[in-house]
Amino acid sequence: MHKNNRLRACLAVFAAAAALGAALPTHAQTANAPIPASSTPEYRLGAGDVVRITVYQNPDLTLETRVSETGVVSYPLIGQVRLGGQSISAAERAIADGLRNGNFVKQPQVTIAVLQVRGNQANVLGQVNRPGRYPLEVAEMKLTDLLAMAGGTAVTGADIVVITGTRGGKPFRAEVDVPTIFAAQNRGEDIIIQNGDAIWVDRQPMVYIYGEVQRPGPMRLERGMTLMQSLATGGGLTQRGTEKGIRVHRKSADGKVQVITPSMDDSMRDGDVVYVRESLF
Repeated sequence: MHKNNRLRACLAVFAAAAALGAALPTHAQTANAPIPASSTPEYRLGAGDVVRITVYQNPDLTLETRVSETGVVSYPLIGQVRLGGQSISAAERAIADGLRNGNFVKQPQVTIAVLQVRGNQANVLGQVNRPGRYPLEVAEMKLTDLLAMAGGTAVTGADIVVITGTRGGKPFRAEVDVPTIFAAQNRGEDIIIQNGDAIWVDRQPMVYIYGEVQRPGPMRLERGMTLMQSLATGGGLTQRGTEKGIRVHRKSADGKVQVITPSMDDSMRDGDVVYVRESLF
């Protein structure tokens, strides 16, 4: 009986503090459906995240709150608990340990659900339409979701995207061929982005066509593109252009430029400059 009175008294004190603003407003508490902790095994809580904490068979201990800028939350009975930087399971253990060690609940079964993700961010850099730093608004945001937030890959952007960060405290680097994610065989992996990741979209290889072509200028070099295909991308030859007058200027490994007389089925390389001469007749 004495322990129950103590529990009720502590809860009453915390409820009074919540009424003064310690807890979130009601509209914020119900604005988002929870993200089950079991679906986010590697997710780590950060400042600004909104969580719902529940204790089995103890409804009075249910709390929806926001992780503070210092990474802590105020929880009934046990006070300040540091959750920032911890995985969901570690945060659940921290709450459970506090309840058990304080003799408030004998065998607490704590569940934490992430309602809003605000503390974690990732950088999107390079050839995207809106480069910058973006919040990971859901606990399992994937690469394609983040690229969409950045406006997608620019016309000059490469298909292969580089992701760097840390996983399990160790440096992490992955190259993802984005088009293969949507291929029928689904060969590409749509990687889950984590806090602090950087996504780099490099410049797509280009060829440059000038002279007697319909649309001279830089052209996106697709995989396996031949000279004929690159000329077709440029609208083909003008009436004055001649296949016999085509020359390819190609820079070698030592930096010297070679002038090549190509065949139409030759593969193009990044940086090739194609010049189409005017026919003399």
